Order: sequence, then structure tokens, then C-alpha cells
Amino acid sequence: MAPSANLISESLLIKDTISLLESLGGRAPAVRIVDRVMKIKKPEPFIARLLVQELVERDSRLAIVGDGDDVEFVGRDHGVIDLSNTSFVVFDLETTGAKAPPCRVTEIGAYRVVNGEIEGEFHTLVNPETPIPSFITSLTGISDDMVRGAPVFCDIADEFLAFIGDSVLVAHNARFDMGFLNHEIGLVYEDYCLENPSLCTVQLSRKLLPDIENHKLNTVARHYSIDLVNHHRASDDARATARIFLNLLSDLRSRGIEDLASAREFSKKRKVC
Repeated sequence: MAPSANLISESLLIKDTISLLESLGGRAPAVRIVDRVMKIKKPEPFIARLLVQELVERDSRLAIVGDGDDVEFVGRDHGVIDLSNTSFVVFDLETTGAKAPPCRVTEIGAYRVVNGEIEGEFHTLVNPETPIPSFITSLTGISDDMVRGAPVFCDIADEFLAFIGDSVLVAHNARFDMGFLNHEIGLVYEDYCLENPSLCTVQLSRKLLPDIENHKLNTVARHYSIDLVNHHRASDDARATARIFLNLLSDLRSRGIEDLASAREFSKKRKVC
């Protein structure tokens, strides 16, 4: 069974099984999956059912249907998520450097946004189990002494996964934060990553605010008259990002953009000269 409902397996067998199911309209006999994916020719139906049962237990996007002889892809279509009727978790990470691996997370700040309001908060320092470079300490103010007694990521992973739930994740430079978060999750739960879709406030601000000086967090915050104190601390940056996101969300709706797929397409659309 997957360690959390919002985690999915990155194993090659799971990926190949889902690809096969998608090519066949979303459903296929267990014997066909075992034959095509596991390369076991003409398996006995009973053996095939046992083998696919293990796959299904590892990933919530798969289900055994009918009399137990078929497997179905039941993954959620994130694109149809209504932006007005879903929850978001806006988060920020502080880290020991720019790339994971080898760098690790030192602080997590997150806010849950529902119906245009900030409703919940998650914050913790994280012991990265590696020294924090001096230039990172000078930037963030987070030192080795501060994190020495903090929990390591594996000790707070389940609590943070529960806080996230099935929310859409939002970050300022989401590729960076999602990459680090999935790296840390992978160290705790091998071959697993988040299923949650994400939105990037950098990309959104570039499209919605093309005339501002740049799209750094403090610049976008200033545009919306949002106070940003303790910049480069996770909780404060996440709070500012949440307030920025509420403004961007309003701007999206004013343009008739109502679902997640449209928002993502809009944020990535290239400017036509």
C-alpha cells in the first residue's frame, strides 16, 4: 500500500502499466499486463491476478475491477479542478543550496488557502543532516546551531503530507520547491513522489504582471503592497506568496480562467511578438 494517499509510485513497472492502460482506453486484463509489462508470456490467470494485486497496492491510480481479472487506471484528472472550489497549499522551502541532491531542506513554511482565505499553517525547521554553508546562513539566518535540535525530514514527513492532503501546491518557483520536496520524500519513501498538481507564482506573475521590474518574490509582493519581512525565511516567504497568489487568482478569474488546466496553459504560454 502507498505510504500516503497523495503519493504515487515512480517505479518503472507502475509507469509502464499506466502507459499500457492509457493506450488501451484505461482498462486491461491482468494477464495482458503481466504479459506486456512483466514479460511473462501466457501467465496463468491466478498468478496474473496475484502479480497485479501487488502493483495496485503500491499506487492509488490503479484498481482491480470486475471479477478481479481486469485492472483499471483511475487516476485523477487534475486539469478539470475548479480554481474556485479547491484547496491550495502555498509553501516555501529553505535549503542548504540550489540543487537536490546533494542539498537538503532546512525549513518548511506552508499555508492552506480555501475559498480565498488562509485557513491553516505548517512551519518547522528541519535538520538537514549536513552542514549549512556560511553563505546560506548569511542569506537565510539559519545556522547549524538552529537546526541541531530540529526534527529530520523523515520525522515530519507524514505530518506534512497530511497537511498537504489533495490540495493544489503553489510556490514561487515551483519547480525548485517541488524538486526539493520530492527529493526529501524519496529519501523517506523510496520510489514515491507527490501526486498533487502544482502552480508557480513566478510563471503566473510573468503573464499577469508583464510590466513590473522583475518577478522576484519581494518585487511582486511590493506590487501588491504586501509586507515581506524576514525574506528568505520559509514561513514569512510562504505567507507573502499566499497573499500574492490570492491576487493572481483573482486576476486569472477576471480573464475567464476557471480551471487548473487553463491556468497552467496560460502560465506557460509563450509571448507572441
